[in-house]
Amino acid sequence: MRMLTSMRGDTLTGPVEPEASIWTFPPAHTADENGLVGAGADLEPGTLLSAYGSGLFPMPLGDTLGWWSPDPRGVLPLSYLRVGRSLRRACRDFDIRVDHAFDQVIDACASPVRPHGWIDANIREAYLELHRLGWAHSVETWQDDELVGGLYGVAIGAFFAGESMFHSVPNASKVALVALVDAMKVTGGALIDVQWNTPHLESLGAVEIGRDDYLELLGEAVDRPLAEVWARPMNFTLLDD
Repeated sequence: MRMLTSMRGDTLTGPVEPEASIWTFPPAHTADENGLVGAGADLEPGTLLSAYGSGLFPMPLGDTLGWWSPDPRGVLPLSYLRVGRSLRRACRDFDIRVDHAFDQVIDACASPVRPHGWIDANIREAYLELHRLGWAHSVETWQDDELVGGLYGVAIGAFFAGESMFHSVPNASKVALVALVDAMKVTGGALIDVQWNTPHLESLGAVEIGRDDYLELLGEAVDRPLAEVWARPMNFTLLDD
């Protein structure tokens, strides 16, 4: 794919550094057989960023928070993305926007009608705050100025931790993922984390790697400059090569 971009604004901005977390996480390699490292802590911005930088991510665990580091770990190498003929055609049907409707994307991902939902009010507010500080971002697919799909996650340096995605029309979330990969390729991204791999993600090129390999890639990615795609709102169109 080839990405044509239309930037909004000329001034690059970076994320706001939050207060440091009061919590210290156990090392990722202490996870149990399910990938659970520990439970508790909070969802303050500093806590979340410390967790992601350590190879962990949060998901509710009963009435508390679980912090997870599965082994193997699902990742989507930027060069592995698979775009079949039908998906390539579908890319022409959507407008792509970045960070125009983060709140709508997370609300759609949190819809109670979706099976196995885990995004509760506390998770929602935590990631909205990360977005306000410039750390959490959305990639959105639009048709006729209507939001029809997208994904959101957390960006640290050249690393992006994908959290959830949704669609209300066919292929809308897949196109958002294609857009994410293309945007990271051309703006300095290096690593997309998808946490646990699924057949859906595997069909698009996601693979599983060992925890040690993941932590090595993570350390390299978070130390690199922030991928430029996250530095200002952006619209772009995906076209055939």
